[in-house]
Amino acid sequence: MVIGGGLAGMTAALRLAGRVPVVIVTKAALGEGSTQWAQGGIAAAVGPGDSVEGHVRDTLEAGAGMGDRGTARAVCGDAPGLIAELEGLGVRFDRAGDALALAREGAHSLPRVVHAGGDETGRHVAAALAGAVHAHAGIRVVEHAAVRDLATGDTGVHGVWLEDGEAIAARAVLLATGGSGHLFARTTNPAGATADGPALARRAGAALADLEMVQFHPTALAVGPSPLALVSEAVRGAGGMLYDHAGEPVMAGVHPMGDLGPRDVVARAVFRRARETGADVVMSLAHLDPQRVHARFPGVAALCAAHGIDLARDPVPVTPAAHYAMGGVLTDLDGRTTVPGLWAVGECGCTGLHGANRLASNGLLEAAALGRRAADAVAGGDRTPAPGPRADPVPLAVGNADGATVRAAVGRIMWDDCGLERDATGLESAARALEALPRPADAGTAGLREVAQLVVRAATAREESRGAHHRSDFPDPDPAGATRTCWAGDLPFPVPTTTPVPAARPSLDLTEVA
Repeated sequence: MVIGGGLAGMTAALRLAGRVPVVIVTKAALGEGSTQWAQGGIAAAVGPGDSVEGHVRDTLEAGAGMGDRGTARAVCGDAPGLIAELEGLGVRFDRAGDALALAREGAHSLPRVVHAGGDETGRHVAAALAGAVHAHAGIRVVEHAAVRDLATGDTGVHGVWLEDGEAIAARAVLLATGGSGHLFARTTNPAGATADGPALARRAGAALADLEMVQFHPTALAVGPSPLALVSEAVRGAGGMLYDHAGEPVMAGVHPMGDLGPRDVVARAVFRRARETGADVVMSLAHLDPQRVHARFPGVAALCAAHGIDLARDPVPVTPAAHYAMGGVLTDLDGRTTVPGLWAVGECGCTGLHGANRLASNGLLEAAALGRRAADAVAGGDRTPAPGPRADPVPLAVGNADGATVRAAVGRIMWDDCGLERDATGLESAARALEALPRPADAGTAGLREVAQLVVRAATAREESRGAHHRSDFPDPDPAGATRTCWAGDLPFPVPTTTPVPAARPSLDLTEVA
């Protein structure tokens, strides 16, 4: 049983198909999650002069001392093979002559981001994999169906309950539900990114980890309601520059890499400059060739044009917005959670790859890498959980309050008091406000509220600033703080030490999968 129809879930399903029976359950249509919204691409050391070790180094540096080195070596080592496997499934990555075209994004030391359709990588990847899944006789797809809860017992997880009351038994349940962006009022995530995976796993007793680490993308298009359109980091990689309303460069003197600094640094700089000046920061590409801008970024150009903005000529108003959750369900490198029979992959899981701050375009990479590693573990038939704490399962608690009203309140509370800059006063206020909210009538919103409360608790416990987690009352990193914390129930525990790194995974015979 795979819950979620993005890159992580479809990769796992395709690798499992033909080895065990597979069912995918997805809230929307297959492929209509965060994957298809991804603009930048997939990071992989495939270019001249690049190396897996260079990719690992950049990943760990972006992770601000909290990234897991073994996980980074394994996932970055898988990357070149994954690109070849995705090409075999029909993804047509952009090329420069015979070689893959590579973009450079923030905090990467070299161009290593493989992309498709310019800035529409996610759409191309999602379409290719969805086509392969639908064509495979060994995969049953259940679309437009929400999972209400996991079925648990003395031996762990053994199936799911759908919202309509249907129960589906499964020897293994693999969570691939995507992100948690709608914990916050401003987000780039699609409507389905409501922390479903962490909420389901928590109620089943699984440990969650690194919940305080939420990446805010520095350049969402500052027009309209959430979800906000994303102005990809690759736009800055191609020469886009950030200015305030007076024409002063925002990143001058802030970071040696300027506009291509780590996302947390750029996001806070944009946030602070907008707060200081009372006006949105803008991005400008007017100094570049307009034809090349439109050819390289057709998706972003179309999003801007919908609001009367010419990406190549006009100042583009931007704002930070919640973009990626580094934290989630604690797993090992095979996607195993601390509960038997339950796996988690993609953004809803937490391997330690991203540490305190995700390196650009490592998200799709992790989704594909963990999807196939988890599939191999599931196919092996072993339900042994990952090392780590486990709590007793807790029942789903719902009430009769309107879900939309509660979701909006959660978003406001989290954005105001647990957003880009946090302090004890605001976090205490957020904890009280979340506790005072009425219980919603639907399971999805109930889970969102529960995860929000844990995020606040985790942010309160980390009395330092590190990566994406910034405490204005503790503005410096604590040398002793480069440790990861997981939560079983409401109790904190240190994350167990990782096991030795498995070898890079070989590709399947794609003639059997396609």
